[in-house]
Amino acid sequence: MPQPPGFIDLSRPSYVCKLNKAIYGLKQAPRAWFHRMTCFLLIVGFVQSLANSSLFVHQFGGHTIYFLLYVDDIVITSSDDRLLHCFIDALGWGFDIKDLGNLHYFLGLLVTSQNKGAHISQLKYAYDLLQKHDMLLSKPVSTPMSAKAILTSNYGDLLSNPSVFLEIVGSLQYLTITRPDIAFAVNSIAQFMSQPRTPHLIAAKRILRYIKGSLDHGLFFGPQHHPTYLAAYADADWAGCPNSRRSTSGYLVYLGTNLVSWCSKKQPTVARSSAESEYRSLSHANAESTWLAYLLYELGARIQFPILLHCDNLSATYMASDSVFHARTKHIEPDYHFVREKVALGSHRVCFIPSIDQPTDLLTKPLHKHHHVLLTHKLVRAGLPSLREGVREISSSQSKLIV
Repeated sequence: MPQPPGFIDLSRPSYVCKLNKAIYGLKQAPRAWFHRMTCFLLIVGFVQSLANSSLFVHQFGGHTIYFLLYVDDIVITSSDDRLLHCFIDALGWGFDIKDLGNLHYFLGLLVTSQNKGAHISQLKYAYDLLQKHDMLLSKPVSTPMSAKAILTSNYGDLLSNPSVFLEIVGSLQYLTITRPDIAFAVNSIAQFMSQPRTPHLIAAKRILRYIKGSLDHGLFFGPQHHPTYLAAYADADWAGCPNSRRSTSGYLVYLGTNLVSWCSKKQPTVARSSAESEYRSLSHANAESTWLAYLLYELGARIQFPILLHCDNLSATYMASDSVFHARTKHIEPDYHFVREKVALGSHRVCFIPSIDQPTDLLTKPLHKHHHVLLTHKLVRAGLPSLREGVREISSSQSKLIV
């Protein structure tokens, strides 16, 4: 590399440095690269998103360019093809780039464009994962986790080589980017990373067997009418953890009919009642939908208000909209009452939904085959057409992948 400024040998200014270690792998390299790219984008008129620091938006003559940066991988899309190509040419003047054409494969995500939208899956990533762990010839199962499975921290023999289990769990966590149907199962086995035992490895391989039978599953994103709406579904499994007796929260957030965010996570404290656990889950869904609403505002999307928060616990809905339940909520941390403030402001509205229509059960507990297939089907149809098998037809797209 050239001698860095301030450290040039005056007696040998034309000499170069031999690198014993790649600069690319140093801790400060990503920060320096991001700063360099950010300065360029701000100079040419882009505005950095406050909701997502890796997103940049540029308005020009009624058209918009969206620029998404992940280290040295870039996705660019625009409402005008000519403006998009002009910007890519300008980007090539300042950086050594390679235009890979229409968006097809990005960070392990396979993007298949269709006439009525785009399907995003991790087909190749899932196939490589099965191949790496010799599960390609395994027998598929219909659910990622047995409904009767109870994973504990002290049952079973400790694994002599836990690295295999850790690799599987880490890979499965990345796979949940497009697979909400395995989110709860992956969250369950990830709680035993410190001391994995034989039952935990068996549970992890069961998830791989489930993936074997559903390789093409992913997320479908279709066009929406304007203005569209945000809706969240929140649920909790009270005291579901046999070790700590803590509850598991889950939520699904939809933009119109497109599933855009979900979460399955154990709550940090013990809930004294099912209403309390549901109320905390409702607060998490409220925070996520608030962030998404602001992100969509920066993208120029028009959202209908109030945002609907669906919950199948009547007591939790009352607690979110009425502050008179002091005796039942005075021990709950103040940050969970964030949902009350949003309901009072009118930006959110809590709605009751029957348990039979609650799709978030998929993220809070292990289910029997019939129930699991039914809820997965609800993510596909019944007004929520998001999770489904991929169609292997590829058509043109305005999005560009740059490296």
